[in-house]
Amino acid sequence: MSARILIVSGTGTDVGKTVAVAALAATARAAGLRVGVCKPAQTGVTGGEGGDLATVVGLVGDLPTREPVRYRDPLAPETAALRASMPFLSMDAVRAAVGELASDCDLVIVEGAGGILVRLAPDLTIVDVARELDAPVVVVADAGLGTLNHTELTIRELGRAAVAVAGLVIGSWPAEPDLAAACNRADLERLTGVPVIGVVPAGAGSRTPADFQRSAPGWISATVVGDRRRRRGDPRTVQL
Repeated sequence: MSARILIVSGTGTDVGKTVAVAALAATARAAGLRVGVCKPAQTGVTGGEGGDLATVVGLVGDLPTREPVRYRDPLAPETAALRASMPFLSMDAVRAAVGELASDCDLVIVEGAGGILVRLAPDLTIVDVARELDAPVVVVADAGLGTLNHTELTIRELGRAAVAVAGLVIGSWPAEPDLAAACNRADLERLTGVPVIGVVPAGAGSRTPADFQRSAPGWISATVVGDRRRRRGDPRTVQL
């Protein structure tokens, strides 16, 4: 079965990427799509501890997920694997996990680790995953000072790698934005040429599941997730 695939990456760590993934998933569900989420490499957790996928499920409700590898140390996956003397994540494992989700889903969201050049393995970044899966990237950015530089560098690197960008999401929009945030919201689009397709309020991850699911479609443009009627005709639909 065919499925659309969206890659979600950040301009760095702690920009609200996981909550943005949950908002995208909730928006897709509201559009009538069957959604699955893959976190290729989870770090900073052990055993049965909940990671990013548990956060997404807690906000969106039960949905199929896949997590090919996890490592104890809260580091880049490559470094965490080395420290734990564990096997590195492979592209084959990512493709298999996404393929399993795609067999029963209309949309598969793949969450990266940190920024686009963070090493998932010695020769594997989320850019490589996007190219292998021929999937566009949603870039989650911060609202405050520094975001223009980080975001423009991210978009330039994706362009250099010939990876499509589906849009920008501001991952944590303050209740009372300061001057920098207010200017950045417009400047992000102007400087990158990429539309802001979502703005997630700060603290959204602390909302009740019912409130989150009800509110999320108002934060994210539904055009980025599509709908069931468009799925088979969308040129970004991937056969796995």
